[in-house]
Amino acid sequence: MMISEPILTIKSQEYGFHCFKEGKFLDEGITLQEKIEKNIRFGVQMGMPEETARNMCNAILPKLKI
Repeated sequence: MMISEPILTIKSQEYGFHCFKEGKFLDEGITLQEKIEKNIRFGVQMGMPEETARNMCNAILPKLKI
């Protein structure tokens, strides 16, 4: 079977790929702090230590347009 479109979505350097999809924000109305806490929980669920998830979210999310 031939695939005519790329399977992977190109990640934007301005928007997080979990935040912005198909021209709209997925968590519209959420504060930055709420987004950080949500992503920390997601990281922990995926097996990341909480401190690592917290450090990563605090370093990356404030730099994105969310």
